[in-house]
Formats: sequence, C-alpha cells, structure tokens
Amino acid sequence: MIEIGKWQTLTVVRGKEFGVYLAENQGDKDAVLLPRKQVPEGLKAGGEIEVFVYLDSSDRPIATVNKPLITLGQIAKLKVASVGSIGAFMDWGLEKDILLPFKEMVGKVREGNEYLVYMYMDKSHRPCVSMKLYEHLSTDGSYQKGDAVQGYVYQINESFGAFVAVDNKYQGLIPKQELHKKLRVGDVLDLRVSSVREDGKMNLSLTKPAYQQMDEDSEMVYQAILSYDGVLPFTDKASPEIIEREMGLSKNAFKRAIGRLLKQGKIEIKEKTINVK
Repeated sequence: MIEIGKWQTLTVVRGKEFGVYLAENQGDKDAVLLPRKQVPEGLKAGGEIEVFVYLDSSDRPIATVNKPLITLGQIAKLKVASVGSIGAFMDWGLEKDILLPFKEMVGKVREGNEYLVYMYMDKSHRPCVSMKLYEHLSTDGSYQKGDAVQGYVYQINESFGAFVAVDNKYQGLIPKQELHKKLRVGDVLDLRVSSVREDGKMNLSLTKPAYQQMDEDSEMVYQAILSYDGVLPFTDKASPEIIEREMGLSKNAFKRAIGRLLKQGKIEIKEKTINVK
C-alpha cells in the first residue's frame, strides 16, 4: 500500500509522456505518478526508485524525489508562506505548501515567521502540521542537572509556565516561578537544566549557576541605577512586582545583586533609594 507522507521504494509499472507510474508491485492497480522532470535517466518499467508521496493541488497522490523538510511523525521548524481562511500554509520544501489548521495553532502565527510543528494525517487522510507538541516530544534524553541546553518555547500556560522543546525534540518546562520576563511562542532560549524528573521531563531555568548569574545580575542592576542618573527610586524592600517590572529579576535575585554591589562599594542604600557612590 502506497503511504502518504513517507519515503518508500516503489516499482515503475508503466510509462507516459508526462512521467512514470509507480506502485509497490507490478500487478498493483493503485499507482502514483512521478512527473517526467523528476524521472532519472534510464529508469524503465520494472525498475525501482525511492520517492516521497504527498498530495498535489487536487488532493491526488503524487511522488517526488525532492526531499521535504518534514515527514509523517516528525517534528521540524517550518516557515509560514501565507495565512488563509482555513489556517496557515507552511513551506516544507515541496511544490504544494502544507496546511497548519487554525485549530492546531498555539497563538497567532505570522507570515514569514518560523514555527516548530509536528506532521500528522488528518481525518481526511491529508498531511497537515500542528503546533501542539506536548504529546510528541521525547522524554528519553540523557540530560543532567546543570546542563546548558537550547530550547524552543512552544506553549505558554499561566498556571504552569513556559513549555519548551529542548533541542527541538525533548520535553521541558520553565516553571511559572522562574519566569521573570515576558516570553512568546517561537522564542529560542539558552537555558539550564535545573532538574530531571523521574518521567524524564526536564525543569529548566533562564538563569545560569548562582555564582555566574550573580555577577551578571549585579552588573545589570548597576547599569540600571546609572540610567536613573545614579539614584534608583526604590530599594530591595520594594514589592516583588515592582522589582520584576523594572529589573526583570525576582526579589531574591535583586537582593543578591544589591548585596554584591554593596560589598564592592559601588552603591549605598538610603531610606527610599539606592545611590551610586
């Protein structure tokens, strides 16, 4: 049986001026066309060729020797070619773009942007892609606590945090309490594995190990104070909301940074302000 959305080796059962028809065996009634421009020289009836099968603009199966950017059951990053009335059409390297239905989107998509998607067959047996990746990401990675990884944000949940595809393949989460800056679906981040759960899913952090992060945070806070003409109009006793809004840090991280700057003699704390010395 010829399978849509997959690579397969098929046999030439007959030739026409516009191409050759391929099937699993010579006697099969179902055959798929490989257009003439893609037929290798010397390929004749009875010969075999590896092709990828998809649907043309009339939803008829058609074969190609061109390599798509994604195949059935795979995850890959594709670019939005256009947005229409039924969803977005994404460039997957073949003549006909592949559909990302509206119901399979996670947030609004924009033409020209790239998104990580999973390829599946819809109820009408047509290849489509989905941005809903949770059930399709692997949990059998070999990552360990402290590892530096790259992650793609594929969904944001206010109750849990930001769901991340680590290296576009493995399941990860930046917990809600770790989010101190606004993230969007499609963001690619440098992250740190803070823990690996028993089920293989990873908890991730935007921050580096404490000794490295403190240096970066304290320098950022110092530059921020300078931008206020050397007088920051609040102290480390301010509410966590103010600190996060103004500095993009948790209150604890802010206090650690202020402590480092005090120790270095760069600042002094007044009743309601922090001043550069």
